[in-house]
This record gives sequence, structure tokens and C-alpha cells, in this order.
Amino acid sequence: MALDLCGQLCKVILIIFNIVFALIGAAMLGLGLWLRFGADTQGLFDDNFNTQQFVIGVIVLIVLGAVILVVALFGDCGACSENSGALTVFAIFLSIVCGLVIGAGVIAFIRSDEVGEQMAMFYATVYAKYLNTGGDPSMTVTLTLMQNWFQCCGLVGALDILVKKTCPEHSFTGFFTMPACPPAIVYLFKDKAPLVLGLFLGTAALLLLALGCSSQLRKEIKRSQTPSPSYTILSTSTNLPSPP
Repeated sequence: MALDLCGQLCKVILIIFNIVFALIGAAMLGLGLWLRFGADTQGLFDDNFNTQQFVIGVIVLIVLGAVILVVALFGDCGACSENSGALTVFAIFLSIVCGLVIGAGVIAFIRSDEVGEQMAMFYATVYAKYLNTGGDPSMTVTLTLMQNWFQCCGLVGALDILVKKTCPEHSFTGFFTMPACPPAIVYLFKDKAPLVLGLFLGTAALLLLALGCSSQLRKEIKRSQTPSPSYTILSTSTNLPSPP
């Protein structure tokens, strides 16, 4: 179909966005399934109050990863094939995800103390399981991701030799200044709540950009499918009967 420059630009943006979106969703889904069905982590999903934060976190990871992957597949399918139906489904799902992201950001801002404590407890569960399993690969990946994200190390900082290989790289001075993870996590959500809200709103802004591109591309597809007035007049005149 013949798209103008704006339509072509929106198409490229959507394709790139959904490829990245699909990779993120696949990574989240894969990690969640690995943690859920791994031989060393299945026991955590028994009725154990001490691991409820871990169980909830893994379930959220699986569900969110699956939703992101499905949304990205609809978006890529709609953009590549210029299918307005697939783009409509993509826009509906993306609107829901965008609303959830904004809602999660607002909740994390309003209830920053509770969210920080829950995340710290989730980290403590992963830390304990990492030690109990002797460095299970899924626990190693999860612990490494969390410690690099929060720029922290273990329960006592960089001096925590039990998880040293999973800690972020640091300089000589960082060996003494890198914080322990539980207080660092609580501090991030409590004292830097506006920053956390900004991260959620920034993510929502990217989703809204993709939503706008989807809407524009649907309009361009509809326009390209509508015959021009000159073509309609020409077709009508050629079908008229010739005078006797």
C-alpha cells in the first residue's frame, strides 16, 4: 500500500518498538518460567509464608512477560503487513498496559514505604535461596540483575563475600562505599519516590508514542485503501453506455 512519509515513519517506529518490546517480554517470560519450574525453586511455591514475595514476583514476571510478548506480536504483525485489524488489537492491549504502568507508578509513589519493604523482602528471599542452592543459575541471574539495577551488594555491602561474583563491578573506593541491598532498595523507593514515579511515567510516555504511531498508521492504511475521487469519476465514466 502507498503510505506517505509520516505513515512510513510510523511503520518503522512501530516495527523497531515491537521488536524491542518482544525481546523484553520474552526475557521476562523466560526468566519467570525458569524460576517457576526450575528444579531448585519449585519448592518455594509451596504454602510457605516466608516466600510469598518471591512467588508473587515470579507470577507477575510470567504474566507481564506473556502480555508484553502477545502485544508485541500483534504490533509487529499489524505494522509489517499493514493490517488495520491487528493494529487495532495492538492499540487496545497497549492502552491497557499503559494504564497499568501509570497505575503501578502512582501506587509505588503513594505507598513507597510498603513497596520498598516488599521488594527488600523479595531480595532477601532470592539471596537466601541463592546460598541454599549453592549458586543455582536462575537465582544467580536474578540476584545479579537486582544488584546491578539497585547498585548494591549482598546484605553487608561489597564485603559480602558470599555473593561477591554477582555484585556490580566497583572501584577500590566502591569496595567500602557500596551499600547493602535491603536498605538500598528501601531507600530508593522511599527517599527517591519521585524518581521511581518518573521512570514509570517515562515508560508510559514511550507506550503512548507507540500508541500514537499505531493510530496514525491505521489512518494512513485506511486512506490508502479509499479510492481517490478522480479514480471514481473515471471508473464511472468508462462504465456509462455509449450513445446510440
